Amino acid sequence: MLSAIKKYKYLIGFFIVFSIITISLFYSVLKPKKTLPIYNPSDVNPELVDSTIQYVANDHIIADFKFTNQNGKIITQKDYEGKIYVADFFFTTCPTICPKMTDNMVWLQNQIKNNPKVMLLSHSVTPDIDSVPVLKKYAVKKGVIDSKWNLVTGDKKDIYYIARKSYLAVKTGKPEELYDMVHTENFVLVDSKKRVRGFYDGTNLDGPTEPGIKNVKQLLQDIIFLSSEEK
Repeated sequence: MLSAIKKYKYLIGFFIVFSIITISLFYSVLKPKKTLPIYNPSDVNPELVDSTIQYVANDHIIADFKFTNQNGKIITQKDYEGKIYVADFFFTTCPTICPKMTDNMVWLQNQIKNNPKVMLLSHSVTPDIDSVPVLKKYAVKKGVIDSKWNLVTGDKKDIYYIARKSYLAVKTGKPEELYDMVHTENFVLVDSKKRVRGFYDGTNLDGPTEPGIKNVKQLLQDIIFLSSEEK
């Protein structure tokens, strides 16, 4: 028996290697490839979408915008042209979810700071309070890298419209409420073609999530995937 094994050891070795390669190829073919959905208004909770576009099922993109950042610079779609970016809505005096969201956005900034394809964009939902000097002070306190992350203020109506008509991410408030809108914990992933590719719990860095909801570390993985996909 031993002599037979020695006699055919090269043939046996060949079949072992061939089997390993074959199994690996079958696994790579059968393994589902990672994909990210492209979200349109009809795919999202109607509470987060303006009623005028809830029926839209195809070709939704982020509308052109014009806001002012923490340095007093006008920020438009041109500043994000060809970029993957993460958008959210916050206000500097928020005592509840915003501090955690901002801390997690800072963490994300530090992970993507050397990736030229990726940027961040945070919109103030209290632009009357969050003036340029207020945003600048907040940015310095949080360690915002100006070239990667814009904190923007502007006309309240424009911010409201882009939240619900473009990013599909913010619930309306009651008319008597001070800020006209109730922001959510959503981080929104936008690809280089201005399409919405995912929603994430901005208050959850790496903890467990409910079905269909991802945390911020999963957001980072999706950013890496999009970056490689768009090479």
